[in-house]
Amino acid sequence: MNRINRHSIVSLHHRIGYTDGTLLEDTFDEEPLTYHLGTGELADGLELSILGLREGDEQTLDIEPDLAFGYPDDDLVQYLDRADFDSEKHLEPGLIIEFSTPGGETLPGTIVEFDDKRVKVDFNHPLAGHTVRYSVRIVSVENPDGEQETIN
Repeated sequence: MNRINRHSIVSLHHRIGYTDGTLLEDTFDEEPLTYHLGTGELADGLELSILGLREGDEQTLDIEPDLAFGYPDDDLVQYLDRADFDSEKHLEPGLIIEFSTPGGETLPGTIVEFDDKRVKVDFNHPLAGHTVRYSVRIVSVENPDGEQETIN
C-alpha cells in the first residue's frame, strides 16, 4: 500500500473542529473528500498531519493555529454598505455568507455586527487563531508516477 507523500492524491474522511469537541465539519457519513497534496487545497498542518499514513489508517491530532488556519488578520475585517446586502436577507452576528470576489471566486465572511448603514464582516477563516482538532480516516492514496517516499 502506498504511503502518503507530499504529492499524493488522497481520498479521506475527516472531522474538523475545536478542541472542546465542537465540530465544524464531519464527512465520515458522506462521500470521501479528495485532495491533491502540495497544491494548497489543505492547510499546511493538515497536510503534514497525514504524511506517511496509508489507506485505512486513522488518527486524531490537535494542530496549533500557526500550522492550521493561522491567526486573525485585522485587515480581513471590513465594513460593507448595508445597501449591498439583499434587504430580504436576515442578518445576525455569526452568520457566514458567501461573497463573490472581483475575480469570480467565492469567499466566506462572518457577520460580526451591523446597523442600517454598515455591516462589519470578518473574512478570516472561522478557525483562525484556534487550535484545531483534526481526525482523519484515509480511504485511498494515489502517488503520481508511482512516486514513493520512505518515511522512517
